[in-house]
Amino acid sequence: MRDLFFVGFLGALLLLGLRRPFLLVLGYVYIDLVSPQRLSYYLLSSIPISLVFFAAAFLGWFAADAKDGSRFSVRQGLMLALLLWAGATLSASDFPIEAAQKWDWVWKTLVFAIFLPFTLRTRLRMEALVVFMTLSAGWIIITGGLKTALSGGGYGTLSLGVDNNAGLYEGSTIATVAIAMIPLILWAVKHQTIFEQKGLVKAFGYALIFACMLIPVGTEARTGLICLAVLILLSLRDTKRRFTYIALIAAAGLVAIPFLPKSFTQRMDTIQGYQGDQSASTRLMVWKWTWDFVREHPTGGGFAAYQQNEFTVTTVEVAPDGTVRSARVVDKGRAWHSSYFELLGELGFPGFILWALLNVAGLIRMEMLRHRFARAGPEDRWIRDLAAGLQVAHVIYLVGSLFLALAFQSFFYMWFGLQIALDTYARSRLAADKPAGFLRPRKPAIDPSPAG
Repeated sequence: MRDLFFVGFLGALLLLGLRRPFLLVLGYVYIDLVSPQRLSYYLLSSIPISLVFFAAAFLGWFAADAKDGSRFSVRQGLMLALLLWAGATLSASDFPIEAAQKWDWVWKTLVFAIFLPFTLRTRLRMEALVVFMTLSAGWIIITGGLKTALSGGGYGTLSLGVDNNAGLYEGSTIATVAIAMIPLILWAVKHQTIFEQKGLVKAFGYALIFACMLIPVGTEARTGLICLAVLILLSLRDTKRRFTYIALIAAAGLVAIPFLPKSFTQRMDTIQGYQGDQSASTRLMVWKWTWDFVREHPTGGGFAAYQQNEFTVTTVEVAPDGTVRSARVVDKGRAWHSSYFELLGELGFPGFILWALLNVAGLIRMEMLRHRFARAGPEDRWIRDLAAGLQVAHVIYLVGSLFLALAFQSFFYMWFGLQIALDTYARSRLAADKPAGFLRPRKPAIDPSPAG
């Protein structure tokens, strides 16, 4: 029955895409995030459905979609340069087989992110992308939220639908994505026009936000808790009654603590004592090893270069009776556990600089849109709010990237494409309409009065 549902849904998207090519783009977004081929028992598991929709989206846009208003931005150029540099490092990779396996999905992530802004020419299309991404990730989040509410979840035990924890199905990754989605869900509840703004739509949006907040609890991901704290701090920027907001958040936290699973609170306690946690101690050693490695190899070691690391970790734990216990553990082949060190270790300083410029440029451009449309009319208010939501989500991504290898996570690169499209749309909007409250009218060169 599950296979039949996926085949019917994807088949319908393909047929509808013959008339509306943009639906093929949304179909690839769904496949890339949900991975129905991994959830299928037979019918889709043997078909390269991702490649089919990937190619169909490009061909549909090239053959039948309008190209007016399209422009190649600086950020698309940065992603193209990152793509070319990553491809150039393949021949000198320390682990060529593993590097080729990662390259197989990294190039699709970057190419699709470069291509995506060309298709997002209208407000409706940008809304559709936000809704499709929200509902696609929501499929996983709602599943995890329900299981958390019923069972409390647990570190490494919360099943999100598949046994393989790659992509959005990995606990810490989905926890970061869930928290980063909240400002975009709030934007959709307020501004989207695809579904009529009725109570049921808003109720679903707020329920999905609640499920997003349950994911860090169910996965017991410390990164998710840190991202939630960052979201609360960033929300103060647009909150008029800040002291009331802080008081409500503090009260909600105190009320929630007694209902949290004991295993969750115990795991969160390890944030302040990394020496007693082997995972945290190992991450610090991986980062130290990576920095030493990249100083000797400025261009990096290629994808999967972490497999050559080896070091000794000393953990310190204080027993309930006050006894201090220490242990030495030899570890090797540990993953990066940080996007920043992932870029440094794999693509060296050139790759890291390109990625950093891409992120900084996105944050700056969203801040500029946020400022320029702060006093826009009701018809353009959605631009300001979407820019603000994308900026907050971007900051959360960068915070989560401190502890997770998300340097090429496709979910966030789709948001990068949306940022570029929104920027392009806003430029054309300003040039065509010059919204009231944004630009001051110029004084006429000649006095139009009769006396003049």
